[in-house]
Amino acid sequence: MIEIRIIDAAHKVDINIPNEPFRMFGKMIPLYDGEGWSYRLRKWEDKDITEMCFPDENYDYDAMSDSTFLGAYDGDKCIGLAILQPGFFRYMYLYDLKVNIKYRGQHIGRKLIEKAKEVAKECGYHGIYTQGQDNNLGACLFYLNAGFAIGGLDTYVYRHTKQEGKADILFYCEV
Repeated sequence: MIEIRIIDAAHKVDINIPNEPFRMFGKMIPLYDGEGWSYRLRKWEDKDITEMCFPDENYDYDAMSDSTFLGAYDGDKCIGLAILQPGFFRYMYLYDLKVNIKYRGQHIGRKLIEKAKEVAKECGYHGIYTQGQDNNLGACLFYLNAGFAIGGLDTYVYRHTKQEGKADILFYCEV
């Protein structure tokens, strides 16, 4: 049985579970009409579907002392991670979320989000926010399915980088 718990100093090595590849199969295109957000999807043809893997972060538990680390555990093995940080205004920031590839599709990400919402509420926040790259359609759809809503779009964040042309979609979830 999978257990979600706060990762304490005794288990700090667990915060460095490796990043693993994920499918890049389309793009979310947010639309703002002056009153609210909607979106449309652009799915790639099979020949254009690729995989991507972020570099491992090598997080430093002690240096990130203002963070809350949540782990998804299968027995003693950490197979999922959510990192929460103090946020601006009334929303706590979901800095990272990942699940071991062998455990994906088992609602572990959703369980981490539910625990993150509890932590945010206990800390006096009204919700959680995060961002997803517009071309990481799987992540964007995950956040929407987990109760988040689109709250903004950053089209400048990747300018003058190797990822030029991408944008970050901001997602918010109330607790």
